[in-house]
Amino acid sequence: MPQKAFRFGVVAGANDAAGWLATARRAEELGYSTLLCPDNLNMPTPTAALAAAAAATTELRVGSFVLASPLRTARAAAWEAHSLTVVTGGRFELGLGTGRPEMRQQAEELGLPYGSGQERLDSISETIDHVRRLDGDGHTPVMIAAGGPKVRRLAGRKAGIVTMAGGVLTTREEMTGYVEEVRSAAGDRDLEFAMNIWVVGDTVPPWIRGFLGVDAETLIEHDSLGLLRGGVDDMVAELERRRAEQGVSYFSVNGAFLEEFAPVVARLSGK
Repeated sequence: MPQKAFRFGVVAGANDAAGWLATARRAEELGYSTLLCPDNLNMPTPTAALAAAAAATTELRVGSFVLASPLRTARAAAWEAHSLTVVTGGRFELGLGTGRPEMRQQAEELGLPYGSGQERLDSISETIDHVRRLDGDGHTPVMIAAGGPKVRRLAGRKAGIVTMAGGVLTTREEMTGYVEEVRSAAGDRDLEFAMNIWVVGDTVPPWIRGFLGVDAETLIEHDSLGLLRGGVDDMVAELERRRAEQGVSYFSVNGAFLEEFAPVVARLSGK
């Protein structure tokens, strides 16, 4: 199977208008493909933020990373997604996920059930069906964050982009196996595989360390795929290795590393 060209995204939150729009413009200037926005009640809704980012740029794609199924009904999520595809002129990518356990309270605040794992998975599937109906002759690219066997199978069947969302200490061999699970479910469907890099360099910012629960030494010891370190040549070689071994060609980094990762983007974009 031919290797896909590299592309790159940056994950950032829209905590203030000036900073958010500056990030969008800078990401486009540096050659990133996509600006990705998380979804939770502690920040502005990603759909509003992404519409603003698209309006402030010309070619940058925007995407949800990811819309959490407990925070919307499937029909509401599809409505928002299709609307973004329309108002951005087709620059929106719909990222979907089942949500994290701490979102139970957030769902309750919205008057929605958190749901069982299967119910949240079914909601993702229904969202995609609704989007396809609303799109008509158009097409909203769909990404699924695939962290477990059931969601990997669903991603293989219905997504065009699959973000491999295993634990931060997942081994290379395990990740390769997870990719093969997705490919098996996909049959002859053509997929793009993605991966989020949590840390660029040797230092883990405190808030990222709190989220991951591990320090830099542990990430290095376990050869974590959530870490990318070394000089530009080292990082380029590592991403080329991941594309060759796991088939991953779409990499995202946190906005904290926007500038630091830019030389890698410049070297590999479109190759």
